[in-house]
Amino acid sequence: MRRLALFSLLALTACGTPQEQCINRNTRDLRTIQRLVDETQANIARGYAIEEYTVYVPVWQICDIPVQTDPNQPPPPPRYCFEQEPETRTRPKAIDLRAEGAKLDSLLERRDQLARAAEPVIAQCKAQYPE
Repeated sequence: MRRLALFSLLALTACGTPQEQCINRNTRDLRTIQRLVDETQANIARGYAIEEYTVYVPVWQICDIPVQTDPNQPPPPPRYCFEQEPETRTRPKAIDLRAEGAKLDSLLERRDQLARAAEPVIAQCKAQYPE
């Protein structure tokens, strides 16, 4: 029950009151570990990981706008060219489910340690910045 309250409180830290900012600053590692726990649990449930990778795709863009030299003539058309722009894509990636389970156990243990350590810090933030 206590951890549920802690994680509920952590979800609210995206707002900007001084108390929430204090809690946010002091529980950053806990939120990172929780994100990794969620990702690892999803990988185990799915049976594979999802990997992000970047490709560069050509995009037709205006490269140059010629200067109009004769005011009596229509302006020259812009010059187009291909520019390479990054695009992030995803693909499935094979994982070792046993190793992923061991990683999850380790992350859960670390999360519990950080949650216990965060409780007095959260109490201090609440005392320092009452709402």
